[in-house]
Amino acid sequence: MQPTFSSSRILQPVRPWFIVASLLVALVLNFLPTDAWFWMPDWVALVLIFWSIREPRHVGMGWGFVLGVAMDVADASLMGQHALAYVLATYAAAALSRRILWFPLGQQALHVLPLLLIVQCVQFAVRAMPGIELPGWGYFIGPFVGTLLWWPLTFILLLPQFQPVDHDANRPI
Repeated sequence: MQPTFSSSRILQPVRPWFIVASLLVALVLNFLPTDAWFWMPDWVALVLIFWSIREPRHVGMGWGFVLGVAMDVADASLMGQHALAYVLATYAAAALSRRILWFPLGQQALHVLPLLLIVQCVQFAVRAMPGIELPGWGYFIGPFVGTLLWWPLTFILLLPQFQPVDHDANRPI
């Protein structure tokens, strides 16, 4: 018998300000000067994929485009490099969201790995077109680290939505 890690607690609806705050925190984490750390995941892509899977009606390709342009400006990279990658990843995540949510967290992470690899491959391809110097194979370690971080990220981002275990009779929900 396999152990189950699912919770029987009911989740409250997500607050839109929390989604925006988590995306802004991810953007700030991407702005940090971590160029020497080749294993650092793309935080914006990871959080965008998370919310595109969990809340596809609130976070979609528009958020991916806006945050992608912000990353393009911040990284001084080719305009549209991050935007295209994030739009494709959020589209794929939203399209697969109902399927991915059926699986436990470990298998969800395995579904997220190709989405994170899509982001890296699209950025790699866009960077290769004009002949800019390409990064080494270490460039593709970030998606694997992001996959390992899927489990703690899920718990951190869902924490505000958990209802208290002890039910208060004065509260309707």
